[in-house]
Amino acid sequence: MVKPNPGEASLPLDSAGNTMSLKSNARSLIKLSALLCANACADELNVPQSIKFENGLTFTPYLQTSERYDDNFREVERHPDASWITSLTPSFNLASNDGKRAYKLSYKADSDIFESSHKDDNTDHYLDGTAGFDFNARNRLKLEAGYKKVEETATLDQHLENDKYTFSHLGGMYTYGARTARGQLELSADYSQMRYQNSDGINNDKERDATALIGTLYFKVAPNTRALVETRWTQFEYVSNKKLDNDTVALLGGLSWDATANTTGTVKLGAERKLYDDPAVGDKGGSLWEVGVDWKPRSYSTFSLKTHHQLDEGTDGASAIDNLTTSLDWEHEWLDRLSTVASYSYTTKDYQDDAERQDKINRYGFLVKYQMRRWLGFDIGYRHGKEKSTFADESFERNIYKFSVTATL
Repeated sequence: MVKPNPGEASLPLDSAGNTMSLKSNARSLIKLSALLCANACADELNVPQSIKFENGLTFTPYLQTSERYDDNFREVERHPDASWITSLTPSFNLASNDGKRAYKLSYKADSDIFESSHKDDNTDHYLDGTAGFDFNARNRLKLEAGYKKVEETATLDQHLENDKYTFSHLGGMYTYGARTARGQLELSADYSQMRYQNSDGINNDKERDATALIGTLYFKVAPNTRALVETRWTQFEYVSNKKLDNDTVALLGGLSWDATANTTGTVKLGAERKLYDDPAVGDKGGSLWEVGVDWKPRSYSTFSLKTHHQLDEGTDGASAIDNLTTSLDWEHEWLDRLSTVASYSYTTKDYQDDAERQDKINRYGFLVKYQMRRWLGFDIGYRHGKEKSTFADESFERNIYKFSVTATL
């Protein structure tokens, strides 16, 4: 055995008691670095890279392409149309954040090509912008605007023409109170427009403007739990169908909590009332609730329960629609790169006035997600929908099989 001279830096010994060479050390360090890098990369599998500019602006592009088979893309009861559908969805985010101010602009184009019905080929456009300002610890402001142009094949007038509409909105929210304070106040406002581009006046009766004001007061009742009181006022003004003009008012109370016993959620319970300008319609009212709870029994498994009950705007002869929807999702990460999502939802819609119509809708699905590389992911899934309606020719059953690829930088 070679003994080191006194005063020399001693080198590590191998299992035989011999001195390890610097080359062996280098190889060991390389292996250790590779292992650490692999672990770090696994933590960022779903994080796309952005193009960063000198002024702090970041540009993040995405591209998704998919192939799906839809056996009833018009959601009709009899003589359904089926087709293979190819989708191409490019999108991007343009963002800037200096700690006090944050800006984001997002755009997405969703193009569908129907193999069996090219007259239904269409491209939807989505444009959204947000701006956030932290003036100081107590005062914050968020502004947002959005625009979308959409064509839908599964519509009430599918026997005539697909629904073609644009929806735009402009809003903002002011928050007073430090994030760690016992209380916060949020004041929100939003203005939106819905317009249809169908021929021969189809859907003109649905065109409307809406102005909404919301005030929410939060006060801390536990380290991670806040109680809340919320008031809402929304004015709906229809372009031509004036008998549906109404003011909707609501009052809610509830709780919001974070990271309590592995759960995060918000519960709001209250009541709402629609006050119509036309006395012949008659005011409508009822209970209102919004519940959303996420439970994580393990760090890699999440159950999400959502339910809401509200009065939607009316259609097909009804002044309002009583809507109750409940959904449950389960997302589980089996491996760093492999996860699944199982989902189920149930909806009932009761049409008010003389419509005497009730719809019951069941939907469920299953999705497998595989992140092959940080920049490349694959999804394969199945969705089923079934509606039973008391109205003739409004029931349907629908199955969708889909495979998609998503790429980033």
